[in-house]
Formats: sequence, C-alpha cells, structure tokens
Amino acid sequence: MNAFSFARLAALLRKESIQILRDTMTLRIIILIPIIQLFLFGYAINSDPKHLPAGLLSIEDSKYTRTIAAALTNSGYYDIRVLRSEKEAEEGLARGDLTFVVAMPPDFDRAVDRGESPSVLIDADATDPAAIGNAVAALGQVAADLNRDLPPIRQMAPQTPPFQFVVHARYNPEQLTVLNVVPGLVCIVLMFSTLFVTTMAITKERERGTMENLLAMPVRPIEVMIAKIAPYVAIGYIQVILILVAASMVFGLPIRGSLPLLLGALGVFIASNLALGVTYSTISANQMQAMQFAQFTLMPSFLLSGFIFPFRGMPLWAQGLGNIFPTTHAMRIVRGVLLKGVGWSEIFPDIWPMALFTVVVIALATVAYRETLD
Repeated sequence: MNAFSFARLAALLRKESIQILRDTMTLRIIILIPIIQLFLFGYAINSDPKHLPAGLLSIEDSKYTRTIAAALTNSGYYDIRVLRSEKEAEEGLARGDLTFVVAMPPDFDRAVDRGESPSVLIDADATDPAAIGNAVAALGQVAADLNRDLPPIRQMAPQTPPFQFVVHARYNPEQLTVLNVVPGLVCIVLMFSTLFVTTMAITKERERGTMENLLAMPVRPIEVMIAKIAPYVAIGYIQVILILVAASMVFGLPIRGSLPLLLGALGVFIASNLALGVTYSTISANQMQAMQFAQFTLMPSFLLSGFIFPFRGMPLWAQGLGNIFPTTHAMRIVRGVLLKGVGWSEIFPDIWPMALFTVVVIALATVAYRETLD
C-alpha cells in the first residue's frame, strides 16, 4: 500500500470543496438556518406575554368598574374590551379569542362604599399556564394601586381590602403544565415523523434507481403524490392513538371533546405535513438536500406554534408567520378538543388554513414533479 500522501489528500479536499460549492441550494440552506434561528430567538420568543385579550362583563358602567378596567389596561397585561353577554364570554374563551373574562358583580360601587369587600371574578384560560402566570401575578399590584381611589370610609379601614380578585383557572384548574405539554406533543410527534418520512420519498426512489420504473408506469403526478401520502396517514393515526392512550392512563389527560372530531381534524394536519414532505422530496436533488429543506421548516414551525413559548407573547409579525404553519392550528385544535371540549364551529377557523396549506403544497409538488430523469 502506498504511503500517506499530502498531495493526494489535497486533491481529494479540492474535489470535495468543488462538489459542495456546486450545490448552491444546500449552501443557501446552511446559511439561512442559523440566521433564522437567531432572529426567531432574538425577536419572536417571549416568555412574558403582554396585552392579552380580556373581556369585561358588567351590567353597569360604574365609576369603580371603569377604574378597575383602566388599571388592568395600564398594567400592560390586559387588553380590555366590553362584552355583551355571558354567552359571548364563554364562546370567546372556548375559541381562544379571549384569555381572560373579568366579571363585575352587581352593585359593585355600592358594595365597595359600604366596606363589603366584594369579589371580582376573573375567568382565565389556563390551557397554557405559562401564558397567564405573570398576568395573574400582576393582579396583586393592581389591587394595591387602586387603594388610592378609595372613598374616605375605606381609608379608615386599611386592613380590609376594598375588593378582591378571585381567579378561576378554566379548563386546567390546577394549572398543570403536563396538561398543556402532552396535547401539544401529539402535534410535535406527528410533525417530525410524517414530515421526515415523506421528505425522502421521491429522492430515495431516484437515488436507488427505481425512479425509472415509476416513470415508465402510466400514472399522473397527482396519483404519485397521493400514493406516497396515503399509507403514512394510517401510521400517523396509530401514533395519535398510542399517545392519547398513554397520556390518559399515565398523566390523566382528559378527553372532554369528541374523539372522532379530533381524529378527523388531525387527519388534515397529517395530510398537510405529508404533502409538504413530498413537495420537498420532489424539488430536491438528493436526500441530504431534502432533509435540509425539512429542517428549514421544522425550526420556525416548532418555535412559533405555541408549544414551548406562549403564542400571545410573540410580536404580531411572528404570530402571522406562525399561523402559516399547520402545527400552530393543530396545537389549538388538540388543546381545544381535549381540554375545553370545543366542537366543530370552534375548530373550523383552524381547520381551513391547514386544508388550504395542503392543497397549495400538493399543487406545487405536482407542478414540480419531473416525469423524466433529466
């Protein structure tokens, strides 16, 4: 065997460098991934969400009611809007349009003036305890600041609070983090498994040399797309059922809504990820490039979905970007059905974006599908 040669090593290194530089798509992705991660962590991620949507439910527009509403708004955590009925409040909490509902008791001003220390009930959507933690903690300071606006009779008895906030944690009374994480984990597991599997579907055929047989068949591109996606839908459902059974038995995860409705909605989510994977596989030259495309999508989809970091804490541009990805909508659906028991009307606003996403990416894959090996 010939001795080690630096000249041969230099030639091989030059060959590999040229090969890497020729793959411009891979180079772009390698550069973009760390930049996107930097901007997402630097600008989009916020563990202290402010300006949470809150509804004010009161039968009278009294002085103290306006004072409390103004104090909550000034805290920076609550964006107050007046509600017309309890039905509107319940629907807002169920859909996720409201994070809090502030319910003022009747004759609140008179009760305060009499020194009765009435209670102001705050219903909080506790499906994500981390999102409401700081806002709830700020209520103590809000109540203390309102002492300056008390009538003279109240100033004579400072040991008794003029009123008190009573927080009712809805859907997750004990504010257990596991009840927020486990439903979200259903979506994350499906996203990783289904996307990566189909990302290599077409490129694997091309690299193994079996693509010629597929192209020789009298099939249309859309038929190839559907055939690549359909088998993995069943696999995705098996994963969902396994996670739900284990979470229910081990962690006591409640299933308050319709299980068939949940499975139907998750079918759309599974299809969207499989379609995206097939699209990446179709436009990629090799498996490595396809995997890089998948990683390019996974990071923003994971960070902006609300799985780890509160969605409401992100800036508006990040929320808009997060709403493009099916994972964000699937996360709301799973938490809504399991923890809130919502129905079709509440989850439809999150189903149609996933369905539209699926149709668009399948159309892109069909257009990009090459019926020749050139």
